Amino acid sequence: MDRPKKRDVLRAVNSMSSLCQNGEKKEGIRAVNSVCSISELTDEDLLSRLLDRPRLKLERKKSYEEMSLSLYDSAHSLGGRSGWDTPVFSMKDSSDLNPMVTEAWEALCRSQVYFRGKPVGTIAAYDHASEEVLNYDQVFVRDFVPSALAFLMKGEPDIVKNFLLKTLHIQGQDKMIDKFKLGDGAMPASFKVLHNPIKKTDTIIADFGESAIGRVAPVDSGFWWIILLRAYTKSTGDHSLAERPECQKGMRLILSLCLSEGFDTFPTLLCADGCSMVDRRMGIYGYPIEIQALFFMALRSALSMLKHDSEGKEFMEKIVKRLHALSFHMRSYFWLDFQQLNDIYRYKTEEYSHTAVNKFNVIPDSIPDWIFDFMPLRGGYFVGNVSPARMDFRWFALGNCIAILSSLATPEQSMAIMDLIEARWEELVGEMPLKICYPAMESHEWRIVTGCDPKNTRWSYHNGGSWPGELPSFTSQ
Repeated sequence: MDRPKKRDVLRAVNSMSSLCQNGEKKEGIRAVNSVCSISELTDEDLLSRLLDRPRLKLERKKSYEEMSLSLYDSAHSLGGRSGWDTPVFSMKDSSDLNPMVTEAWEALCRSQVYFRGKPVGTIAAYDHASEEVLNYDQVFVRDFVPSALAFLMKGEPDIVKNFLLKTLHIQGQDKMIDKFKLGDGAMPASFKVLHNPIKKTDTIIADFGESAIGRVAPVDSGFWWIILLRAYTKSTGDHSLAERPECQKGMRLILSLCLSEGFDTFPTLLCADGCSMVDRRMGIYGYPIEIQALFFMALRSALSMLKHDSEGKEFMEKIVKRLHALSFHMRSYFWLDFQQLNDIYRYKTEEYSHTAVNKFNVIPDSIPDWIFDFMPLRGGYFVGNVSPARMDFRWFALGNCIAILSSLATPEQSMAIMDLIEARWEELVGEMPLKICYPAMESHEWRIVTGCDPKNTRWSYHNGGSWPGELPSFTSQ
């Protein structure tokens, strides 16, 4: 007999569990610790593992007081492993580097961009064979972060410091798209240095989204800036940069954009499609996991660097409240494992009450078929998006890796994410790591969601493409 699909197993478990709960006795069905065992099915091993597997003990209904994490007094512990106190690795004294590492370092140094004689970043791509440069010769904020970490490990922090100060200066510029002015705290997606050999002058041209293909402002740039400032401070021990008035103001401006009060009923950030590393139309509009994880990490980073003056304390209080709400929301509603998948499969809809279980009115029929084969019995991950009547079940690598690094994920959830990657290594890592998301969209779904984007055909670019640039966040686990 063919092995039953996990969807069929869930259907059988749910129907028989309901019979047991109603007190009906059927031959071959018995209740054991409120869970029915099914002996008739041929795939007994699968069901046995399903019913006996370890479950994550997630506290889904804790009050605000019970979830108190004492963040105001100590900005280091959020109930999980933190990368804040991780020993710093250095390449300064490594004399026996692999030739490939040496070659990579030389290529990285060749990609440096200079402004008035000082390095201020690295270009996004260095390809002599390409005739169409587009904006790949610019310094992207998000793309420079892995390069910056490499320079810090190498003991060359000057380029990182110059980058932080230069982007901070760019933040203070007027930001107009058509006739609309962006918020004061918005950071650029990228910038380009123009050299005039005749006048011997350098000019910086920044892009806040007005030149981008999708005309979308980057939500993640400000978060990456705060995170990188924290990394610089931790690596060098130099607190003077973060304590500068202009850096304190820059952090407050960024925080003002994302901590402002509005019509939101969730602590997560509402975003447009294409506002992050996935900077093309890919159906991530709403509350994408990548932005929420970076938001969480940036809040923790800022909390450790803000001064304890009147302005700083006001933001620290807001940050603490937001971290409590955001961590509870993400761990409760974005987390998916086999048990939670089973719960969603059994959801009732159209519940109107504060006691509703299906708070976002997710329709069980919207669960994609692929998830039942993809989800291992041990393991789990944060789904791509959760919003009213919509749950994006896709796996996104960066959001889940950042969730571990920032301790947004609990220790149990962190282990479950790594268990999932190990169980689905061929799908998520393969021969060229690392899949930016899984699975890829194709056919009708690709046409509707991406707008027939030729760059994002299945298993290409943002649509399930392989991104070695994801490895720093993955190997940091």
